[in-house]
Amino acid sequence: MTYPDTYRYTKEHEWVSLDGEIATIGITYHAQKELGDIVYVDLPRVGSSIEAGKSFGSVESVKAVSDIYAPLSGEVSEINDGLSSAPEKLNEDPHEAAWLIKITGPTNAEFNALMTAADYEAYVGVED
Repeated sequence: MTYPDTYRYTKEHEWVSLDGEIATIGITYHAQKELGDIVYVDLPRVGSSIEAGKSFGSVESVKAVSDIYAPLSGEVSEINDGLSSAPEKLNEDPHEAAWLIKITGPTNAEFNALMTAADYEAYVGVED
């Protein structure tokens, strides 16, 4: 698996893409692989504030329930409603179509402090 170079990553296996003042957040290929078949996703409401390092939702698989941690702070501006009826999309396309939330308000400094794709690949190993 190749991780997009323009994204940043966390040790908790979330990814972030920053486009101007909008950050898109999802879980990594590695995370969905470890979880197995995903059956439910719990996401915050639009307008909610999230804080870097704090849980903002969860992903439930046939194996376990895992918290999703905010890589950046901001206000939720959009959620991926399609995941409520098709959570398995996280297994199929975790780095594109199956993004979780979009937030406004993150800083470039927060974004730049996260792991690069090369750092994340070294962190999880090349088996993905």
